[in-house]
Amino acid sequence: MPKPTLVTNRIRALRFEAGEMSQGVLADRVGVTRQTVNAIEQGKYSPSLEVAFKIAKVFAVRLDEVFQYPDD
Repeated sequence: MPKPTLVTNRIRALRFEAGEMSQGVLADRVGVTRQTVNAIEQGKYSPSLEVAFKIAKVFAVRLDEVFQYPDD
Protein backbone atom coordinates (compact mmCIF):
# COMPACT_ATOMS: atom_id res chain seq x y z
CA MET A 1 0.00 0.00 0.00
CA PRO A 2 1.46 3.42 -0.93
CA LYS A 3 2.53 5.71 1.87
CA PRO A 4 0.34 8.81 2.23
CA THR A 5 1.92 12.04 1.08
CA LEU A 6 3.21 14.70 3.49
CA VAL A 7 1.61 17.35 1.30
CA THR A 8 -1.58 18.73 2.83
CA ASN A 9 -4.20 20.76 1.03
CA ARG A 10 -7.25 22.97 1.39
CA ILE A 11 -9.10 21.69 -1.69
CA ARG A 12 -12.23 20.67 0.20
CA ALA A 13 -12.48 24.08 1.90
CA LEU A 14 -11.83 25.88 -1.39
CA ARG A 15 -14.53 23.82 -3.12
CA PHE A 16 -16.97 24.74 -0.36
CA GLU A 17 -16.06 28.43 -0.63
CA ALA A 18 -16.61 28.20 -4.40
CA GLY A 19 -20.30 27.47 -3.99
CA GLU A 20 -19.89 23.86 -2.88
CA MET A 21 -18.21 22.85 -6.14
CA SER A 22 -18.29 19.07 -6.55
CA GLN A 23 -15.20 16.95 -6.97
CA GLY A 24 -16.49 16.05 -10.43
CA VAL A 25 -16.72 19.67 -11.55
CA LEU A 26 -13.21 20.39 -10.27
CA ALA A 27 -11.93 17.25 -11.97
CA ASP A 28 -13.46 18.32 -15.30
CA ARG A 29 -11.96 21.80 -15.04
CA VAL A 30 -8.50 20.40 -14.22
CA GLY A 31 -8.57 17.46 -16.65
CA VAL A 32 -8.40 14.56 -14.18
CA THR A 33 -10.91 12.06 -12.80
CA ARG A 34 -13.12 12.65 -9.79
CA GLN A 35 -11.28 9.75 -8.11
CA THR A 36 -7.98 11.60 -8.57
CA VAL A 37 -9.39 14.75 -6.95
CA ASN A 38 -10.69 12.61 -4.08
CA ALA A 39 -7.29 10.94 -3.58
CA ILE A 40 -5.49 14.31 -3.62
CA GLU A 41 -7.99 15.80 -1.15
CA GLN A 42 -7.53 12.86 1.22
CA GLY A 43 -3.74 13.08 1.08
CA LYS A 44 -3.40 9.67 -0.56
CA TYR A 45 -1.81 11.11 -3.69
CA SER A 46 0.34 14.13 -4.56
CA PRO A 47 -0.65 15.80 -7.81
CA SER A 48 1.82 16.59 -10.56
CA LEU A 49 3.09 20.15 -10.53
CA GLU A 50 0.96 20.90 -13.58
CA VAL A 51 -2.24 19.61 -11.93
CA ALA A 52 -1.41 21.48 -8.72
CA PHE A 53 -1.12 24.76 -10.65
CA LYS A 54 -4.35 24.04 -12.52
CA ILE A 55 -6.19 23.47 -9.23
CA ALA A 56 -4.88 26.75 -7.84
CA LYS A 57 -5.90 28.53 -11.04
CA VAL A 58 -9.47 27.19 -10.83
CA PHE A 59 -9.80 28.84 -7.41
CA ALA A 60 -7.80 31.94 -8.43
CA VAL A 61 -5.37 31.53 -5.53
CA ARG A 62 -1.63 31.02 -5.14
CA LEU A 63 -0.29 27.48 -5.11
CA ASP A 64 0.71 27.78 -1.44
CA GLU A 65 -2.88 28.70 -0.58
CA VAL A 66 -3.95 25.25 -1.80
CA PHE A 67 -1.00 23.01 -0.91
CA GLN A 68 1.33 23.00 2.11
CA TYR A 69 4.42 20.96 2.96
CA PRO A 70 5.81 20.61 6.50
CA ASP A 71 8.78 22.84 7.34
CA ASP A 72 10.89 20.05 8.83
